[in-house]
Amino acid sequence: MISLNLNSVRAKQTESDEIAAAMAEFWTRPSGTFKELPPVRMKPRPGRRDWVDPETVLKRRRKPISAADRKALRKMADSI
Repeated sequence: MISLNLNSVRAKQTESDEIAAAMAEFWTRPSGTFKELPPVRMKPRPGRRDWVDPETVLKRRRKPISAADRKALRKMADSI
């Protein structure tokens, strides 16, 4: 159920009237002008290259072994 609080509605109406008066005052000033700029053009992302088959799963490089893993492998190899 929607309840209308009349005090809130009146407060918002007075605020709206103040904003409208400020806008009217701005447009009547000699410096109250604006400059319209051209719209922003979004550049689409480039498509996939023609020479890559879309069905092909691209191979990714494996991550190199970390120094801690190399050290652990050396210890295991030395213990054998």
